[in-house]
Amino acid sequence: MSSSVLQTLSAHLGAAFAALGLPKNYGRVTTSDKTTPFQCNGALAVAKAAKRAPRDIAALVVALLEDNPDIALAEIAGPGFINLEPSTGLLTKRAGELAADDRVGARNGETLEKIVIDFGGPNVAKPMHVGHLRSSVIGDSLQRLLRFRGHAVVSDIHLGDWGLQMGHLITELEDEQPDLPYFDAGIMDGFPDKSPVTIEDLARLYPLASGKAKDDPQRMARSRKATSELQAGRAGFRALLDHFISVSIAALKVDFAALGVHFDLWKGEAAVDPLIPDMIAQFKKDGHTELSDGALIIRVTEESDKKDLPPLILISSAGAALYATTDLATILDRRDNLHPDTILYVVDFGQSSHFEQVYRAAGKTGLFARDKLEHIKFGTVNGTDGKRFRTRAGGVMRLSDLLSQAKQAAAKRLSEAGLAQDMDAGERAEIARKVGLAAIKFSDLQNVRTTNYIFDLERFTSFEGKTGPYLLYAAVRIKSLLRKAETAGVKPGSIMPKHKSEQKLVLVLDGFNRALAAAETKRMPHIVCEHVYTLAQSFSKFYADCPVLQDGVPGDVKSSRLALSTLTLKQLEIGLDLLGIETPERM
Repeated sequence: MSSSVLQTLSAHLGAAFAALGLPKNYGRVTTSDKTTPFQCNGALAVAKAAKRAPRDIAALVVALLEDNPDIALAEIAGPGFINLEPSTGLLTKRAGELAADDRVGARNGETLEKIVIDFGGPNVAKPMHVGHLRSSVIGDSLQRLLRFRGHAVVSDIHLGDWGLQMGHLITELEDEQPDLPYFDAGIMDGFPDKSPVTIEDLARLYPLASGKAKDDPQRMARSRKATSELQAGRAGFRALLDHFISVSIAALKVDFAALGVHFDLWKGEAAVDPLIPDMIAQFKKDGHTELSDGALIIRVTEESDKKDLPPLILISSAGAALYATTDLATILDRRDNLHPDTILYVVDFGQSSHFEQVYRAAGKTGLFARDKLEHIKFGTVNGTDGKRFRTRAGGVMRLSDLLSQAKQAAAKRLSEAGLAQDMDAGERAEIARKVGLAAIKFSDLQNVRTTNYIFDLERFTSFEGKTGPYLLYAAVRIKSLLRKAETAGVKPGSIMPKHKSEQKLVLVLDGFNRALAAAETKRMPHIVCEHVYTLAQSFSKFYADCPVLQDGVPGDVKSSRLALSTLTLKQLEIGLDLLGIETPERM
């Protein structure tokens, strides 16, 4: 595929600067929201070095572009800006290339890598709640984007399955069913294949045990002891852990499937525990560790720090491995078995200090390059009161309940808009599910991920404004147009963008790869959101200004506009898919 319109113009401007004996990089063209779609500021940037007035340089460059068939307008503005408008011929050529390309202009990344994405991070025995939403949605969008850009991606849920909650579960289950063979320290194998607990049992047992332990030091000591014995390898407790993990994963897969999120690996902290002793022994041998108040630590403070970063604790004074220890062991496991170039951790801002400690320790010990470990930070989901989003009763909302509410709100919106009314109940419900999911995902992803946002289901499910439902309606409207065209016997032809709205739509379509490249580089899905929203808006303007199937429109114009509509739908659906959003066929 040839260059984008912007790249083509940059090449022409670069050649003009070079012809004047100036570096061609000053011919770089950028998009503009002023009178013309593109602009070059190189004359201002090079003026001092060239010892000439910016407008004089700009005038010489413009003169060299006068007969260029790709440029309809090149004019000087202000102190020396060069405003540019591409020719209809260039837009026609580019539109044809985009229409013929299965990826509608999208290219692979410049340097392809093996990338591991660590996201999700739910805990065993705990139901998923709204706090897991952002990690899941952002992480899934990034894995989709990076794969589409040609990277080899492995996603890992990284379950929380190795902490105190396991001791709580074991001891509470022992109180309820003391005769189970798992609690006999003399039994080393032959444990039942069937789990003694369901996910409902785990969801009940954990808060029950946790509540007791908070008020009873002896009860807490029992849970800590059980956790320690589990981590030391007690056979019965390890068998219970396997059951806890298996029933939790089965339940989590249901929740994640409802969210449309999938993982390549379902590993947790427990999976890397066997690696810890040798890893720590190597750290000691290499001189990276020291004892401090009975704990084994790695100091990670650097001279450039304005504030000391606490040391990473490998082994606590009580002899326990901590989260940081298992995180380092997980890096070791991924390095040796997956061989990644980069590892991304999609985790909220609250864990920033923790990950900085882990990354520095990994770099200091030679475990993994510090600059290839990235914390993809994100803000919180808040209620209208500005505090973390909760249920009306003040509790943490389960993710399944949130998705159910979104589906109900979407069904109400569809009814109010008079959409999907001629369909049976099953199809209406499926459309409501897709609309509700689009509302939740787009409302999250459209925000710069490092910011907090207010959760407002009423606003998110609207078919007007910058929302997921608006985008789905835009796609469905184009699908309806294509069905009507097929019935009328009108077929797509060559795209001839003569009207201003047609040309603007082609230019938006041509910006797809730039948006994807920027989203990849910055790890920011909101850039993809901006593109698909702008695309939907531009199509709406085109559709209003340029009748497609209306009587009196010449046949070649109908075919051209139909082809442009087909191209728009294709890119819109690819963009939405990268956000994890499904598009219905009709509403």
